[in-house]
Amino acid sequence: MDFKGSDTIPGPRAEDQLPHTAQSAAKIVIVGGFGVGKTTMVGSVSEITPLTTEETMTQAGIGVDDNFGSASKTATTVAMDFGRISITEQLVLYLFGTPGQQRFWFLWNGLFEGALGAVVLVDTRRLEVSFDVMGRLEERGVPFVVAVNAFPDAPRYAIEELRTALDLTPDIPIMECDARRRASSRDVLMTLMRFLHSLAMTGSRT
Repeated sequence: MDFKGSDTIPGPRAEDQLPHTAQSAAKIVIVGGFGVGKTTMVGSVSEITPLTTEETMTQAGIGVDDNFGSASKTATTVAMDFGRISITEQLVLYLFGTPGQQRFWFLWNGLFEGALGAVVLVDTRRLEVSFDVMGRLEERGVPFVVAVNAFPDAPRYAIEELRTALDLTPDIPIMECDARRRASSRDVLMTLMRFLHSLAMTGSRT
């Protein structure tokens, strides 16, 4: 686009502007292994057009990237996804989706910086990937909830079975979700906010 001869540079679209009632904001990261639905969740729940950094997967990734369970996936996030959602008229969440391929995990440290909390998206076909993800969050002291993305061809387990398999402590919330549905993704974020509030209240009493 050529702005020569113009005195002004276009600002953000009206629908992308921060609500005038917003008084506070929090950074939330959405993490998980490759192909668990992070980009989908950010896109489904964001009230603005999400920023994505997806690139087409090529033959060069064969033998490097683990796409088990995601053979039909043709693009992958190489930096981050970004979206925004207003939880109330006063509180806005900035959503940062992390890249899932392990060769891009070095970017996670920067994305975790300043995060209030995280959503760990899980695919029951590849539970083992989640241990590294949760371990990194624990190392950084970032509280998290676990959301099991209900893929049509993925095996279903009882929530308490998954809690045991993932070695989650009783206080960490875990729930099923459908990352494609805005209401379901919003419920996950609301669960995270309630969890963070309970942690803050517990800390204030100690």
